[in-house]
Amino acid sequence: MLTRSPRLSCASCEIRKEKRFCPAVHGRICPQCCGEQREVTIDCPSDCPYLLQAREHEKPRSLERDQIDPAGLFLQVELPDQFMYEKEHLLMGLTYALAKAARADRSLRDQDLIAALVVLSQSYERLVNSGLHYEQPLTSESQRRAAAEVETMVKEYREAEQKHTGYSSLRDSDVLKALVFLLRLAHGRTSGRPKSRAFVEFLFAQFPEKEAAVVAPAEAGSRIILP
Repeated sequence: MLTRSPRLSCASCEIRKEKRFCPAVHGRICPQCCGEQREVTIDCPSDCPYLLQAREHEKPRSLERDQIDPAGLFLQVELPDQFMYEKEHLLMGLTYALAKAARADRSLRDQDLIAALVVLSQSYERLVNSGLHYEQPLTSESQRRAAAEVETMVKEYREAEQKHTGYSSLRDSDVLKALVFLLRLAHGRTSGRPKSRAFVEFLFAQFPEKEAAVVAPAEAGSRIILP
């Protein structure tokens, strides 16, 4: 049976030699535990240098390698370039809504936002195809609040259109496309690990905290980086 040695003092496995400080466990761990447990069992802070270094060297995610379910990407929904330009303010508004939700609830992780976007996309796809609307349950209160923030932004967008033009031209199919765009963006930005917040931090970068309270999405300019 392996026992802990004074020279092999990894705070996680207690077997291998520690070589780096982990702010999440408030101790020193070995590189193997850092690599294997990063964003899996270890809730890594966003400024951890080893996390940032790992992200720089990660390959873009793919359907096959990362076992992403194609159904969860709504590949049947086409996103023409023209839509991106015509609905830029809608995309910015929904991005802002996700950032706002994540900033209000620091426990939100990428997988929570992805779950909320999947349910919303399913709801709008059903609405577009059959005219039926009913809410699907989300697994956590945090996910429900994120979805509600997005729905509120859609409502406010329509109200703003009504106020400025006398009518709202936003179609449910437009909302569906915007949601699918953000969903694919989330899959492209996240590491896919259970505790990943890479997509959340991407959202924060689009709307820095100092600006979030004073910059409206429509005034923020184009900051979304297309996947």
